[in-house]
Formats: sequence, C-alpha cells, structure tokens
Amino acid sequence: MISSPYARALADRLDELHPRLRTYFRAVPDGHAGVGEGVFDRVGTPRRWLWPIITVLERRAVVPACWEHNVPFRVENITVASRAIGRREFRLPSGSWVMHDAVAATRHGRVVDEIGEPGLIAACLDVDVQDGALVMTSRAVGIRLGSLRLRVPRPLAPVVRVRERFDDDTDRQRVELTIDAPFIGRVYEYAGSFRYRIEEAA
Repeated sequence: MISSPYARALADRLDELHPRLRTYFRAVPDGHAGVGEGVFDRVGTPRRWLWPIITVLERRAVVPACWEHNVPFRVENITVASRAIGRREFRLPSGSWVMHDAVAATRHGRVVDEIGEPGLIAACLDVDVQDGALVMTSRAVGIRLGSLRLRVPRPLAPVVRVRERFDDDTDRQRVELTIDAPFIGRVYEYAGSFRYRIEEAA
C-alpha cells in the first residue's frame, strides 16, 4: 500500500492531526487528485530590494517575486511512489504563476521538500503535531547547481516554517509559511485558507 511521506514521518502521531487534516496529509488514491481552492491573505515580501534575487527563483517555479494581498490560488496534489507531488497555482494580478514541489520521507522521521524545476531548492523538515496542526521546521536547506546538490552552511541557511491547521469556525484549512534569513529576518511568507476535496483525476 502506498503511503504519504507525512504519514511515514508522523507514524502513530498521524491520528493526533485534526480529522480533516488527515485527509490532506494521507496518500491520494490512485486515479484521483486532491484539490484545494482558496485565497492567500498575503504572498511574497515587502522588501523590494529582494525582488531581483527572487525573480531568479520565480523563473524556476520556486516562489514568485511580489508582495500581494487577497490572491486566489489552487492546489493539486497526487501521490506517486510514496511521494507527494504538488502543483500550486497563484492567480496574481500580473497573471497566473505555478509552483511545483515533491515531498519524500527520510529514514529519520523527517521529510524533504524539493521545490521548483528541477528540484532547485530542497529543504529537510522536522515534522510535528501541535494542537491538531501539522508544524514543520527546516533542519537544512540545499540548492541544486547542475548535477550537484550543495547544502547551505547552517549559519547562513534560511529557516523555513510551515503550519497547517483546520479552522472549524470557518470550515477551512489554513496554511502559513515563513522564511527567515540570518542577519536579515523575514524574507518571504504566505498565509491563507482553502477548502480541500479528493476527486477523480482528469
């Protein structure tokens, strides 16, 4: 049976997640896709001097260079060989932009998220459950240069934090991501809410 990387990393703790989050973080059945549609309250960074650097990542489907509010988005998840493959479409005022990522479990109870094309950035994340929410914090970050994968030295590595929770009052799933760099502080973030469903793949 194919399992999701999150289920493998959490093991018995998967049942500590909010019941609606278990659907999101379990494997998507063959022939189906997990689809989420919602709105980001905010996306990007107001530090405009970072935009030229982020534009390089934008072209490789990692993150968009912007600072926008109330951005509609769509998430499509599938499970392939126990990897969670995601496509995230941001409907920005400048046009649609798509992010790609692939998440795999490690042997040490963590997950590795490869972001962009082809897996330009990789973050190794500790996975935890807090009050029914899934919380992930990066332990290491790497970048692909050609055929080489280089780990960013820990004193210089940005810290990625992700929190996914379910809000019973609004009947929506909430996601918050922040990226903080040493000596600089917050360099990127997005936060928003969406509704999620499993449907037959097109």
